[in-house]
Amino acid sequence: MKFMLMMHAPRGDGDWGILHWSPEALNAHIAFMMELNKNLQSEGALVGAEGLAMPAQARIVRAGKNGNPEVTDGPFAESKEFLAGYWIVDVESPDAAHRIAAKASSAPGPDGKPLNMAIEVREVMRCAPVEA
Repeated sequence: MKFMLMMHAPRGDGDWGILHWSPEALNAHIAFMMELNKNLQSEGALVGAEGLAMPAQARIVRAGKNGNPEVTDGPFAESKEFLAGYWIVDVESPDAAHRIAAKASSAPGPDGKPLNMAIEVREVMRCAPVEA
């Protein structure tokens, strides 16, 4: 079963403050995430994972005239959180995905304590195979 684990970060000053962390705290956070990904990869569970750019760099795109993209810098839905990154994992059960999400949620923050950020877990839908 494939699941998408989405890490939601608080908006704070727009970037959840990570740009203001000490280099040591930021390195500890990144090392934690790299170790998590390495372990998931060695277990054969990791399909993909990426961190996302800050919300200020996000754009809204709609189909305009003749299908051409109309790109704006908002408006975005009002929210106190934003999507900071994601993992796609292939595991045996929802419980296994929940355990991975809990581990990701425990990544260290600026003071070295677990951030306990919300990780949204959603199963990746499958469709019936297409017959040739």
